[in-house]
Amino acid sequence: MAHWLVKSEPGTWSWEQHRAAGTDSWTGVRNHQAKAHLNNMKPGDGVLFYHSGEDKAVVGISQVAGAAYPDASDPTGAFVAVDLRAVKPLARPVTLKEIKANATLEEMVLVKNSRLSVQPVTDAEWAEVIKLGS
Repeated sequence: MAHWLVKSEPGTWSWEQHRAAGTDSWTGVRNHQAKAHLNNMKPGDGVLFYHSGEDKAVVGISQVAGAAYPDASDPTGAFVAVDLRAVKPLARPVTLKEIKANATLEEMVLVKNSRLSVQPVTDAEWAEVIKLGS
């Protein structure tokens, strides 16, 4: 099983909205590197849900519910979407500041390329973020 991180502005699509939806389509990604990551997602993969903008924190855990498919919101047909299922909120948000200060997470894509909206997460990074959010 692989692990990922997806980013969303809470004003656009928040953890609360995702959780209420249960399973929803992760659409609107318009970056080719992020598209490649969406294409590599497999059902059952774990996903960290990150609030960007002012919050800048991992706030919940989701799971990939289905493989990538054409993004209906993309009129060009070049991009894909995946279905994500909300699993549970973290007991406490793990802030970007905490992540940057943690030696185990210093190579995390979130630290190195913070603008990328869909990112791979290593097993060690996943375990550390989950531990910090417990």
